[in-house]
Amino acid sequence: MRTDLEPYQSGFFDVTHKLTVEKHGHTALITINHPPANTWDRDSLIGLKQVVEHLDRDDDIYALVITGQGERFFSAGADLNLFADGDHARAQEMARRFGEAFEALRDFRGVSIAAINGFALGGGLECALACDLRIVEEHAELGLPEAAVGLLPCAGGTQALAWLVGEGWAKRMILCAERIRADTALRIGLVEQTCASGESRGHALLLAARAAQQSPVAIRAIKPLIDGARRRLPDTFRAAEREAFLQLFDAEDTREGIHAFLEKRQPRWRNR
Repeated sequence: MRTDLEPYQSGFFDVTHKLTVEKHGHTALITINHPPANTWDRDSLIGLKQVVEHLDRDDDIYALVITGQGERFFSAGADLNLFADGDHARAQEMARRFGEAFEALRDFRGVSIAAINGFALGGGLECALACDLRIVEEHAELGLPEAAVGLLPCAGGTQALAWLVGEGWAKRMILCAERIRADTALRIGLVEQTCASGESRGHALLLAARAAQQSPVAIRAIKPLIDGARRRLPDTFRAAEREAFLQLFDAEDTREGIHAFLEKRQPRWRNR
């Protein structure tokens, strides 16, 4: 597996032959490229973790978009051939790899957007759930069908789905294997936007470009405060919110943002 990601600076890089990375301004576009169903395996999960960690260190990247290659699948989740022999050690490693990859995505310091261009099932939907925002194409279907094969979502799906859509819909999707279409996903709060087939990538890049107009330093301070509500009662974050606000005044970008507004010009972010 290749781990030197510097060539992506020139526009395109193939990480594992199953993930590609392109740079669009201040946005990194990650494409899951593992036909026919863009399933996850050991190499692609390790690759995703390494890519996100690299992007976290790149001061020129403010947002990322992740999508699937082709027209039918965002990702169908884990390649079940990996579990066919019942090897407990392999299952244990894959659960760890899924957790590490999607936790890295969840903790990405910028804005992450899933452009769901087709079926997002099992670990595919868990990947989208690890992102900050989700845009889904009208023909897509979303679900967590693991219980149908005697498994369960192991990369945060039971927690993230219930947080977004509530206990009832999470139980319908996980316990009753209910797949939902784009319009239902929007209605219950699983996604933030729907679009026509073939357009999720473009919409996601436009949204990422809007996010990149914000101060990346401010985004890094804001995200943990919003995400923290999952772990603690909102009232416990009020003091942390005020402290984070004051700490932003130590950042060059904060001074630049204020001066740019007063001078009626676009800010020139330096991500510091």
